[in-house]
Amino acid sequence: MCSGKELMEKMTSQCPGLTGLMNLGNTCYMNAILQCLCSVPPLLEYFLSDKYKADIQQDNDESLTAFGSLMCSLWCGESDCVSPAGFHSALARRYPTFSNSTQEDAQEFLICVLNELHEAFIKSSKRRYGAEAEASRGNVSETSIITQLFEGQLSYNITCLKCETTIHRPESFTVLSLPIPSKKACSLQDCLRCFFQQDTLTRNNQVHCFCCGTKQDAAVKGTITKAPQIIIFHLKRFEWQGTRKRKLLTNIYYPLSNLDLSPYTSSLPCQDTWYSLWASVNHAGLLDDGHYTAFRKHLVTKNWYRFDDAEITKIPDSSVQTNTAYLLFYIHQSCL
Repeated sequence: MCSGKELMEKMTSQCPGLTGLMNLGNTCYMNAILQCLCSVPPLLEYFLSDKYKADIQQDNDESLTAFGSLMCSLWCGESDCVSPAGFHSALARRYPTFSNSTQEDAQEFLICVLNELHEAFIKSSKRRYGAEAEASRGNVSETSIITQLFEGQLSYNITCLKCETTIHRPESFTVLSLPIPSKKACSLQDCLRCFFQQDTLTRNNQVHCFCCGTKQDAAVKGTITKAPQIIIFHLKRFEWQGTRKRKLLTNIYYPLSNLDLSPYTSSLPCQDTWYSLWASVNHAGLLDDGHYTAFRKHLVTKNWYRFDDAEITKIPDSSVQTNTAYLLFYIHQSCL
């Protein structure tokens, strides 16, 4: 694995990070996600630094080792294309769904990758400090580089419509799944407004009010109380229509920079709510026989590139906007 110094030397002499990924058989969903994750600046810096090595020390967790090795191959290797087979095998042992040669959902794969890396870091930390923590009756931290970068916090205010008592229910997230409010065209802000609008819970969705002592209709509204450094939006293009699943081809406008999340936050300074698009996963075709590609901004040149498995193409900013966008990776301005 190359050091941060070696990476900087490569950056001054060539353009690193333009490395494709071999398709192992319907694994375009995996390749698109890995290209996006491996381009996130603070995650890249962490895995190519001595800090990563110090955190895992001699702990040879298979998924962490494979992910770190892949990250290095993409940014420090000499090949135009590398195989993600090592990481794919490690993850498939934990999540057998991804061991088959079938097309899978990129959003589901993304959540599994983030969960697996986080849990691997926690297990590594407990193995190193567990005995000392138990002896001192302390607890090993449940945070990792994954939660530090990708985990945000929502708060749902639930108000009983009979007695007007309000309770606050916190919820962590790494991916926000946004509804698409229009079949023709809309904006990312329209999707966000739809997600965060106040809703009424009635009939089978009533909540138990501890003041009234019975189930009551309630109003619920969510806000972001902790915005992550990397916020990922999942655009819900697939919906059930009877017994069949259909795909929404809505053209959704999303800004490449200056995305303001302040309308959906509470108790956050305004300077903490500005984001820029860094990567996206696109899905063409139908769910079972479609194809995934990734767009991502290059760390050094700031140019946009299209990653289609082993094939890489430079694209203009105007081509980043597409009606096939499925996942959007926005990065906080402080990370740029």
